This record gives sequence, C-alpha cells and structure tokens, in this order.
Amino acid sequence: MSSPQGGFVKRTWRRLTSPSTRWSVLALLVLGALIGFVATAGTQVMVYVTGTDHFCGTACHSMQWVAKEHKASGHQANRTGVRAGCHDCHIPHDYPRLLFVKAKAGIKDAIGEMRGVISTEEKFKKERLRMAKHVWEEYRANNSEQCRYCHQWGPETLAKQQEFVRPMHQQVLEGKATCIDCHKGIAHTAPDEK
Repeated sequence: MSSPQGGFVKRTWRRLTSPSTRWSVLALLVLGALIGFVATAGTQVMVYVTGTDHFCGTACHSMQWVAKEHKASGHQANRTGVRAGCHDCHIPHDYPRLLFVKAKAGIKDAIGEMRGVISTEEKFKKERLRMAKHVWEEYRANNSEQCRYCHQWGPETLAKQQEFVRPMHQQVLEGKATCIDCHKGIAHTAPDEK
C-alpha cells in the first residue's frame, strides 16, 4: 500500500525540485559552494596522498618488490637529482582523466591485493610478464605519453645524441616507434619475455 503522498522517490524528487521554505537562495548557494569546495579540496588531498611513492610502495603489500627496484632505477637514483615517481609514469597528468584512471587502477589493485594474486614475491615474479605487457600496451596505445610528459625532444636533441642511437630515435620522431619499444626496463627490472 502506497502512502498518500506517493513513493519515496516521488517524495524525494518533489522536495528537491520545490522551492525551500526554510532556506534562502543565498544560504543554499553558500551551502552548495561550501560542499563543492570541501569535495574539491578532499579530492586533491586524496590524489596527492595516494600518489606518493611511499603510499604506492607500502599501502599494497605486493608492490614492495617493485618499489625497491624503482628506488634503484635511473628514475630515482641519478646524477641530476630529478625523480619520477609511480604517479608520474602510471597515471595521466590531466583532469578529469587522472581521476578515472586512478579510480580504475585503485579498484583493480585492491581486488588483486584481496585475492592475493601477487601476494608473495614468487607469485609476483610469475605474473610479472603479464602485468608488464599490460603496461607496455598502454604505453604503445598512447605513444608513451607518460614518458613524453618529462622527456620532450626533437631533431635538435637528436643531433646531439651519440651516433648509434640516432637511427632508433629518428624512428620515434617519424612515428614508427615509441619510447616503450626500447626502454622496457627503465624504471623496473624488465621481465624475461621468453
């Protein structure tokens, strides 16, 4: 038996679309702006906190092996002191895509962590090639966008490079190859592809 005012959805819709008798328009605007600010600031804080190497290397038990490799790589330990973190290489830099990719990756990682897919170093090594291929395909699909965010170069840079790398990098400039085709083990140990 339904209530005389209609169902829950109908009543809720009516309240949302009817003018307020308790709140002024200004109060509603201020409340909306406040809620919007808190939601935006909260999102920014969460993106920052969950985007640090410390979070990525410690929050998931299964990422500790990759975190050790990354710390020893040229993207962390180098002569210039410039460092690329997990977020720089695995999450796009532009909004709102950053939020969608981060949410998707977080859900996938949380499910994998709960299922114990890579919960030990042995399991991780067994799955490493499969996971690496997934990342390599993403990089090929977006023309190594994450690499190019930091590494911007063109013909003038190519002219300064050593002779033996110029033909390979020329292919990249011509769109015939992308960074990940040659630089698979740059931040993590490249798995054996056999």
